Amino acid sequence: MLSGCTAAGGGAEGQDTSVLTVAASAAVTTWDPVRSFSTEALYLGNVYEPLLWKNAEGADEPFTPGIAEAWETSEDGLTWTFTIREGATFHDGEPVDAEAVKASIEAAKDHAGASFIWAPLESIEAPDATTVVMHLAYSAPMDLVAASTYGAWIVSPKALAASASDDQYFEAGIDAGTGPFTVKSYTPGEKVVLEAYDDYWNEESAPHYDIVDIAITPDAVTAQQMLTSGEVDLATNLPLENIDTVASDLGSEVRTANSPFNFLAYFNTTRPPLDDPKVRQALSYAVPYEDIIEVGGAGYGTQSHGPVPKGIFPYSEDVPQYSQDLDEAKALLAEAGHADGFDLTLTYASENSAEARFVPLIKDAFAKIGVTLDVRAELFNQQWENAKADPATAQDIFVVYYWPTYSDAGADNLYSLFHSSDAPFFNLSYWNNAEYDALVDEAGTLTGSDREAAQAKYEEAMRLLVDQAPGIFLYDAQAVSVAPTALEIADFNENYPFTTFFAPIRPAS
Repeated sequence: MLSGCTAAGGGAEGQDTSVLTVAASAAVTTWDPVRSFSTEALYLGNVYEPLLWKNAEGADEPFTPGIAEAWETSEDGLTWTFTIREGATFHDGEPVDAEAVKASIEAAKDHAGASFIWAPLESIEAPDATTVVMHLAYSAPMDLVAASTYGAWIVSPKALAASASDDQYFEAGIDAGTGPFTVKSYTPGEKVVLEAYDDYWNEESAPHYDIVDIAITPDAVTAQQMLTSGEVDLATNLPLENIDTVASDLGSEVRTANSPFNFLAYFNTTRPPLDDPKVRQALSYAVPYEDIIEVGGAGYGTQSHGPVPKGIFPYSEDVPQYSQDLDEAKALLAEAGHADGFDLTLTYASENSAEARFVPLIKDAFAKIGVTLDVRAELFNQQWENAKADPATAQDIFVVYYWPTYSDAGADNLYSLFHSSDAPFFNLSYWNNAEYDALVDEAGTLTGSDREAAQAKYEEAMRLLVDQAPGIFLYDAQAVSVAPTALEIADFNENYPFTTFFAPIRPAS
């Protein structure tokens, strides 16, 4: 397959170029493509395919066809019709048809880890072998839903039937996808080996490697050592502070791109003094945003425009930002009756190294305006449970690292993070604003039929969010990688943050 190609990465001259070796931090919590809702998406995205792939920001077209070769929606956004490509097969040899797609989506709606993305779906039918019709209860962007990293993989009906009677069916590494690779072997916590699927339908994206041998390497420093020593050809996770050094040592380039990862900090708006928007605005003005990006993200990030990450709908640079202005912060605190300051508690996830680096900067900045911050590092699960238990006894400030489930941060980030609810799931600012709720709700019903109108409503909601400041909008982290000179690697796609598409990776000419 690769005769005549030079050895990839830092490996020894003459190495087997039919094998790509990788150090990846992604753990496998499940091999079930329906229930998957974590970092195993890195592997599943090479084994399974959705109906559509969402292209990165700036691409000529918003989508690339996957299992669906064409699609259309009714004017009211309530009916979506997908034409299923002919000639694709599952790894078990069965052909892909409309009934298989229907079964996959019904399984996802029933019990996927991200089943909520299919909430608009009222019914689905397969009138013939190549046509799938989705009928919605309300207008929704089913092109974005069908392109999700989670809950949208098309799975062999035989495997769906087997897993229905045995919920551990997939866990040995059994796969049932249509993608460019199959799972050759899996050693829990240690290794995933993928093998090229000979009958893959997409010749243009067919694998350039027979085998992708992935060492599960959660420690970024270890991954760096493996890459620089030539033990692996590629590492997906390197220490940000060492990126330039690694690139220099390898004679390689550093690549940056949008990512869907976003840092923010909730204010507990249920009790004084943070129940006063003027106090929240003052604290927002106190934050050293540029320093936080430099220290927390080693400079690889951009200041947030609200909680929607750059490159993901409905991001807009027209949404205003705060900048550090300590005089304005002090003036606002004085107007609010807090010239002498006050004490607050802040919690962050102890396992998040970026948060551990930048949180002290917030503490120091607040001290300059008379606010004393008691900083507490907690395991995220502990932080989460404490915040959800009772707002009256919860933290004052909760630092959050978040990303949308699929490429609609209006339906996810804007709704999940700040829409009011009697029993908030992710809205741990506990903020309740009827005007904001109405704008987000209306935008959500427009996204499937009039995306420009939805964008305008979402932007209005984000301006209100920034003005009322139930949270501090810190920065959008960039995806950073070192591209070895011996490899040609496709650009990062912010819509699939955990999925490295090994098919476009090839030895450099």
